[in-house]
Amino acid sequence: MTERQDHRCSDARVAFADATGRPLAGKPVRMKLVNHEFLFGCGAFDTLSIGSHGHYEKRKPIVINGRTLDRAFFQERVDRFTDLFNYGTLPFYWGGYEPEEGRVMFESRMDAAKYLRAHGVTPKGHPLCWHTACADWLLKYDNKTIMEKQLARIQRDVTAFKGVIDIWDVINETVIMPVFDRYDNAITRICNAYGRVNLIKEVFAAAKDANPDALLLINDFNLSPAYEKVIDECLEAGVPIGAIGLQTHQHQGYKGAAWLKDVVERFSKFGLPLHFTENTLVSGEIMPPHIVDLNDYQVDEWPTTPEGEERQAREWKEMMEILFGSPSVEAVTGWDLADGAWLHAPSGLIRIDNSVKPSYLALQKLVKEEWTTDVTLTTDENGCIELDGYRGTYEATCGGRTASFVLGKNTGNIAVTI
Repeated sequence: MTERQDHRCSDARVAFADATGRPLAGKPVRMKLVNHEFLFGCGAFDTLSIGSHGHYEKRKPIVINGRTLDRAFFQERVDRFTDLFNYGTLPFYWGGYEPEEGRVMFESRMDAAKYLRAHGVTPKGHPLCWHTACADWLLKYDNKTIMEKQLARIQRDVTAFKGVIDIWDVINETVIMPVFDRYDNAITRICNAYGRVNLIKEVFAAAKDANPDALLLINDFNLSPAYEKVIDECLEAGVPIGAIGLQTHQHQGYKGAAWLKDVVERFSKFGLPLHFTENTLVSGEIMPPHIVDLNDYQVDEWPTTPEGEERQAREWKEMMEILFGSPSVEAVTGWDLADGAWLHAPSGLIRIDNSVKPSYLALQKLVKEEWTTDVTLTTDENGCIELDGYRGTYEATCGGRTASFVLGKNTGNIAVTI
């Protein structure tokens, strides 16, 4: 049993009344947390395959043990997602989202985002500006035009999804962006032409203008002092960073508790919320340590193993306990729901056939059983109950009737009509 995380909890006086406003005195009320304030996330790319504009039928058919992966297969996979997570990352890589200038994949993303919201999941868009997976058609333009189109793209997409997607990774991997040389791309061009901080400032300003209430992230895999320097420079320049995104793709082995705690400590100094945005732990053979760019590790198969699955579960449990136990951390996102995604790695919480792995069950136990509140208390003569529980959305049930309320950090008094 893990310890109660007091920094994730609040207390409040909840007053219950009937539809006429009369206090419900001396009544037992069950109060159950149904959605955490903390964002437990995962990549939600599979939701693109179940909407009316889904793309599963456009793929080359995949057959596993004689079973063709159809819409029902992906629905089962998405059900695994919504049974555990309340936060999902959707892909907005420019090259895939707008493969030809002016032809955007709006409907599939909107379908997916609305589906997630309908199932209690907060969607995030990833990313608005990145040198990788960029649109090749941008290369025909000069730098001034590329910059104009980048800012217009942000204005267009953040505006279009306002109220449905209100969290965005605005710019991705800026530490390497100016020196990225694996192939020519439009974003590295304008990063060098206008300067890294100026580019970051412009893209954040465009996103902020399009949705002033959105939570806007800077995101990077380089967690060295170089990233701290970029953040320092951005804050000095007035960039409205809402949260700091931290990636930990650990294909070469779990980096351990001490490393995680050091990362949290170093980036907490900025006084901004920390989002661990992309996290992978493999349940098979560990990638060799001599690989510098993870993308260089190309294998046809990378199987999961029973021993690796037990190791992955232990590592995920420890990692989540450390991060949930850190007050500055507000979100943790596992990158792959299922095995076989990026690099064919066994980095999912479920297997390719959708069966759950020990890591899925370990996280489910933490989120749904240990870090939760489900109590039945009796109201006093004024219809009030003193609630002390994990922050988030609750369902209150009394006499066969149900109402919801939110327990926040500084909620104080809550009035519920039931």
